[in-house]
Amino acid sequence: MALGPKPISSPVSDAWYPALAFLLIASGLAVTSLFFIYEATSSRRNRSLSKELTTGAVASVFLGFGSLFLLLSTGVYV
Repeated sequence: MALGPKPISSPVSDAWYPALAFLLIASGLAVTSLFFIYEATSSRRNRSLSKELTTGAVASVFLGFGSLFLLLSTGVYV
């Protein structure tokens, strides 16, 4: 017996999109501010490339997913 294809559905409910957008963008901006504070307060000798890359990557992921959920909550399906 062959079954028809299942419709594609989101693993996250549509009602959660605005809250996730706010939470992820706020978290991304907080990590970004920590990155800028670290860059402004540490001397060139004490900076760590791994800490800079890790902080930048975390901020980028949060802001990227936050932007995605912001677009989804406004009806722009990407």
